[in-house]
Amino acid sequence: MFPVYIFLCLGLTQTLDLPFFARYDWLLFLCLLMQVLMVRFGVESLDELKVITVFHLIGLVMEIFKVNMGSWSYPEEAFFKVYGVPLFSGFMYASVASYLCQFWRRFDVVLIKWPSLLLAVPLAGAIYLNFFTHHYMMDFRWVLFVLVALTFYQAQLTFKVNRLYFKIPILMFFLLIGFLIWIGENIATFLGAWQYPNQHEAWELVHVGKISSWLLLMIVSFLIVANLKVVKSNLC
Repeated sequence: MFPVYIFLCLGLTQTLDLPFFARYDWLLFLCLLMQVLMVRFGVESLDELKVITVFHLIGLVMEIFKVNMGSWSYPEEAFFKVYGVPLFSGFMYASVASYLCQFWRRFDVVLIKWPSLLLAVPLAGAIYLNFFTHHYMMDFRWVLFVLVALTFYQAQLTFKVNRLYFKIPILMFFLLIGFLIWIGENIATFLGAWQYPNQHEAWELVHVGKISSWLLLMIVSFLIVANLKVVKSNLC
């Protein structure tokens, strides 16, 4: 729900000339409104809101770093902008967390042969750090892909749709969602949410190589949500 809402807001704010505030500020207000309504009407729980807030902060930190390294930019002006990054951008990461939390709860997700926290947590941390460190040293993404494959090659995810259970290897699930995020990124850049260096003159398709980046980010996102769910179930 949240990702679709963000796309609708991007399209709306690009089409309409909204008064009083800059477009990026309106996007922030609209995202805050949606978040409040989702909690108020029970679409998301307070526990899920905490997870989503963590994603918002993690995403905002990475956005500030990446923008100032020249990886992409937010060309429009805004009052609620920190080091070149509009605050609404954190909600794009939070929307991924929202989707995962909703998917988990509504489809009765069960993890099979899930690796221990001692393996999953350091791997998630290493993936996240590589988004920063590869600007100064070797990019270890392909090493990380191998580690992910070795760690999760037996892991599977089951979910229920209309009383029918389905099973998918977790590595295939990662790849599928990473590809969908790349499609979403193309839509978002087309609607002017942000720009890559090759899109300053005119919009172009986001390079297919970005799928690997979004795949890794998806893995981090899923590991955070999954491990929090595992810890919570063990405590209950």
